[in-house]
Amino acid sequence: MLTLALFALLATATAYIWPSPQFEALDEMRFEQPLASFVDPCDLFVFDVDDSRKSGRADSADWIRTAYHDMATHNVKDGTGGLDGSIRFLEEMARPEDAGDGFQNTIDVLAGESNRYVSIADVIALGAVIAVENCGGPEIAFRGGRVDATEPNAPGVPQPQESLDSHIASFARQGFTQTEMIGLVACGHTFGGVQHAPFPDIVPELNDPNSTESVAHFDSSFVNFDNNIATEYISGTTQNPLVVGLNDTTNSDKRIFGSDGNVTMRSFANSPELFASTCAELFAKMIDTVPRGVQLTDVVTPLPVKPIIVRFDLDGDTLRLDGRVRLWNMTQDTAGTVRLFWDDHVGGTNNITLSFDGRFTNSGGRNTGVYYTFSATPPDNSLSIDAAAGITQMRFTVNDKLEDQGGLGFLLQDGVVISTSSCVDFHSNGSIAGGHLDLAVRNTITPTRVFIETEKFDDSGRPTVVEIEVPRPSEAATANATYSIWSVQLNSDQQFNFYTVGAELDGGGKLLGPHQFFDFASC
Repeated sequence: MLTLALFALLATATAYIWPSPQFEALDEMRFEQPLASFVDPCDLFVFDVDDSRKSGRADSADWIRTAYHDMATHNVKDGTGGLDGSIRFLEEMARPEDAGDGFQNTIDVLAGESNRYVSIADVIALGAVIAVENCGGPEIAFRGGRVDATEPNAPGVPQPQESLDSHIASFARQGFTQTEMIGLVACGHTFGGVQHAPFPDIVPELNDPNSTESVAHFDSSFVNFDNNIATEYISGTTQNPLVVGLNDTTNSDKRIFGSDGNVTMRSFANSPELFASTCAELFAKMIDTVPRGVQLTDVVTPLPVKPIIVRFDLDGDTLRLDGRVRLWNMTQDTAGTVRLFWDDHVGGTNNITLSFDGRFTNSGGRNTGVYYTFSATPPDNSLSIDAAAGITQMRFTVNDKLEDQGGLGFLLQDGVVISTSSCVDFHSNGSIAGGHLDLAVRNTITPTRVFIETEKFDDSGRPTVVEIEVPRPSEAATANATYSIWSVQLNSDQQFNFYTVGAELDGGGKLLGPHQFFDFASC
């Protein structure tokens, strides 16, 4: 199986205008939330040996802790450190300040979700956002564009045995005031607790069948976001091991929470709304703390109407467009009749009524949406278009309301597409044995070069892009009267599971697109 990446003309505006491969990828991760299954239910710990969920641990707590520890190396004076994925390096994980296996567990789950548009650091930040939002917490502003480190950062994560002055200085180095320090610790510690294995001097063996890994929790609702971390602290009923631990040297939460005479914690205890809004701001600041020179995107917001292209190929004289449209915060009832309109190269306008294709919900039910497939007859998701006429742009009507990005339309180029004459053979282990990838190039365009881009992970674990030239044919094979074929041979040296297709046009222009899965026939 290979992946077809459909071309998309890169948007020149800074706002999220479709098509925009980076924002489409960030939008999918942020708002369709494939990672949410790892925190549903909120006490889920995927590394539990069975389904009993009695280890006392939860993925949500590990994800939030990982994001903070990755960020906490930041130095506002020299701009080094910050949320850049350096926590994935074994050298950094092995430090006493990063004790426990929660970081490796988190990286094992999250790092594989990264790609050319969403870095490992982005996914770590998203992990914290998704954990908070899906377990009762506030909505957190998320930006993309983090750059993954190529080596460990300098040490700098505060530890429980350190003094209050040391903690204040450490948070100041990270860019947080004393009040923000109190807030961020309280916000983070509404989840999770302290585990015996990495911290035997803080938590003894509990011999608790409901906490088989001996985790002493920060509050009584340790898998849900609420202000119990503050109410229990102020009322004197807290069991937080960093407040009422037997070893006062490691009672760091006690020192931090009380450092302003309990003013901040009392305000949190008195107002769950204040606690939630403060945490939303502080978590956003935490994940936006990045090395100097890294330019984050605008806050990622969902498109109300978002096309999702799954496959676009040439099959004989027919272009096949597989996909669906996502309607944000709508239901099947509110969407009503959904129609797809598309313009072609010969001045025509075409349309089809789309079929309902499912719904989704996330962020604890805060967000919902529905999908409609590019077909009137499900389960077929394919729209057949005459190749000669082709397609230039799309627009939709939702319950008779026009959706066309404020008149821009949804541009969809058909200048270079995959031909179904492509084929691939595999070895028994699933690796590529051979084959050829055929690209159908529309005869009305003049590409100066055509190429494919594959993703691979470099020696530091970062997703990177490698280009493979598609040679210009000395005499291009004719697919039909509209398209000619450019072809590249596949061999056992080219082991990749997905790719993006690009073409540079005479006079400029680079066609790129998000990658999607595509099945090829055997040769």
